[in-house]
Amino acid sequence: MVRPASSRPAWFGVFPLILYRVGSALLTLFLVSAVVFTISGLLPGDAAQEILGQSATPQQIEALRHEMGLDRPAVTRYFEWLVSIITGDPGMSYVANMPVSEIISDRLPNTLKLAGITAVVSVAIALTIGVVSAINRGGRIDRVLNIVTLSLVATPEFLVATLGVLLFSVTLLWLPSISLVNADASWGEMLRSLALPVLSLTSVVVAQMARMTRAAVADQLDRPYVEMARLKGVPFSRIVLFHVLPNAIGPIVNAMALSLSYLFGGALIVETIFNYPGLASLMVNAVTSRDMPLLQSCAMIFCGTYLTMVLVADVIAILANPRLRA
Repeated sequence: MVRPASSRPAWFGVFPLILYRVGSALLTLFLVSAVVFTISGLLPGDAAQEILGQSATPQQIEALRHEMGLDRPAVTRYFEWLVSIITGDPGMSYVANMPVSEIISDRLPNTLKLAGITAVVSVAIALTIGVVSAINRGGRIDRVLNIVTLSLVATPEFLVATLGVLLFSVTLLWLPSISLVNADASWGEMLRSLALPVLSLTSVVVAQMARMTRAAVADQLDRPYVEMARLKGVPFSRIVLFHVLPNAIGPIVNAMALSLSYLFGGALIVETIFNYPGLASLMVNAVTSRDMPLLQSCAMIFCGTYLTMVLVADVIAILANPRLRA
């Protein structure tokens, strides 16, 4: 007896997996929020003491702590903060005495600009290196590129940034060592100001993406359909562009999403070195001044962005798997 074909779409079975990944990401973000709130509360020092200074009396400090709500139970403060984060109102900055959302809105575009330019440059370079290395497997070009990428993977971004400043700013006097982006700056001035931060982040991110791209392309080049296409006389460049890359796009995009999720974490060091007015340097200042609402909000943005990129990578990996789509 022939069973009737199912009326459900072929991709219907993918939804439970995607919903599971989304639920896991939301649960992870909730646990991360508890960790962020707890660790920020364990930092040495006191926000009231930082605001009033060393000359403040204990009575003044205690009165300010009561006014700021710091003397309430930690669990109560956590859930009130969590609700405010969910509703989009992270509260007032202790130091600046202005809404945290306004402070972040001034700095977040700069970080997104730096991450966006770095992502465009990194993806283009990583794809080129990965494909060229896979095509020339075992050759001199492949060995040279492998040595370069392995060296970059092992080099921390602060060392790359320091060497870049010494070479391009101190020795050659080509690029500024401090990245100050003005609102009225031209595109040329902006790119020149961002050159060293982008170079520092790209050198670390592109190495991992290139190696994973090489692995995905090399795996497809060993498939029987590539050999069959070459026997039929199809140009090798056409095989790579129209057959190999589309079949390898799932692992490649997955690798890129995971690598690019590192950008916000790496920006924490790079923005501090180049005094770049972004969100990462703002979080460092919040740690110094014990501005907990600002610190917690910045940390949640970084963690949320990282989890979003990982979730995107998981969803792409699911959609790129024909067995799951069936």
